[in-house]
Amino acid sequence: MNEWQQKSPLEWETYLDKLVKVAVVEQHEYEGWVLTVDPVSASIVLATFPENESVSISVVLGHAVEEVEILKEADDEMKQRLSCIFEPEESKAYSPEELEKRKNNLKNWLETNHIPITEQGESGKTLCVAGVLTIDPPYGPEECSSSNEIILSRVQGLIQGYLEKNQ
Repeated sequence: MNEWQQKSPLEWETYLDKLVKVAVVEQHEYEGWVLTVDPVSASIVLATFPENESVSISVVLGHAVEEVEILKEADDEMKQRLSCIFEPEESKAYSPEELEKRKNNLKNWLETNHIPITEQGESGKTLCVAGVLTIDPPYGPEECSSSNEIILSRVQGLIQGYLEKNQ
C-alpha cells in the first residue's frame, strides 16, 4: 500500500476543491481540480475545463498515485463551478427563489389535501410525507424516494397531477 492510500478520509478532504498535480507510476502526471477521493480505493476524481469543452472528468486510481502536489486553492467562482458538475440539468433551471416557491406551493397543496408533510434537513429543502417519503428539489415526481413502493407510486401520481394542473 502506498503513502497516498494510507491517508485517512480527513486527510484526503484537505485536497477537495484544489488544483493539484498528481504524479503516478511510470512518470505520468495528471493535473486538475479534486472533486472527490474514493475512501475505499483512494482513487482521485479530477475535473478539468478544456477551452472547447464544458468539463472533462478523470479518475486517477489510488494504487498508482505516488505524489499529490497542491497547486492552487479554488476561489468562490471555481467552487461553485465544481459543485454544479454532477447536478441534474433540471435543478440548474431554477433559481433558489423559484425552488423555494415550488416547495412552498407543493407543501401547501399537499396540506390542503390532508397529506401530512414536514420539512427536513439542515436547510429545510427536503419535504417529508408522513415520515416515509422524501421529495427533493426541484420537487417533481422523479425526486420522490421511499422504500414503500405503494406510497411512492401514489404520491408521484398526485404530484404529477398537481404539476399538470398548475402549468
